[in-house]
Amino acid sequence: MANPRIAVIYDGTGNVRSVAKAFARIGYPPVVTADPNVVREADAVILPGQGAAGNLMNSLASRNLKDILVRRISDDKPFFGVCLGLQLLLERSEEDEAACLGMIPGTVRRFGDALKVPHMGWNQVRITAQHPVLTGVPDQSHFYFVHSYYADPADCSAVAGMTDYGVSFCSIIARGNLVATQFHPEKSGDLGLRLYENFMRKIVLASG
Repeated sequence: MANPRIAVIYDGTGNVRSVAKAFARIGYPPVVTADPNVVREADAVILPGQGAAGNLMNSLASRNLKDILVRRISDDKPFFGVCLGLQLLLERSEEDEAACLGMIPGTVRRFGDALKVPHMGWNQVRITAQHPVLTGVPDQSHFYFVHSYYADPADCSAVAGMTDYGVSFCSIIARGNLVATQFHPEKSGDLGLRLYENFMRKIVLASG
């Protein structure tokens, strides 16, 4: 696969430019789109979710993207979710009491009132399972977070990284061609770019 087609989903809100620039920087310029046909035919889909869970789920449904994403993930097509893009993989979120994509059993929960929210800044990721996307990423590496809710999977078999902030929460999901991070790789320096590059080279190109 010489020139993989990469779709970065843009729902009309938030800023996805930094994600698109990160992929372009490693040599795989994407298309930023909300066109369901482009997303359906892409070799890899990136969901850099920002904003509120209910709003993004409504936007995905109204643009006919929800069912396409569920089908692609169910068929193990390459997918990378970022921040809210990880949370939406679960069944439901306490934010807006939103029903999510339901690809991973579990609930997205809000950090407790005793903690400063959003959880913002650099924090460590404890690697709990090996996966090709983590090649060359040392355990306890620091990545950049910005979020007020966290994923609490009922099934931990897809959890590949954990982070501590008042609670120990899932910060990486990696199962087959499905990858998602609670942190922002595009804001996390060279190691963040390595995750994107591993995703492209070891997952997208390998599955083509």
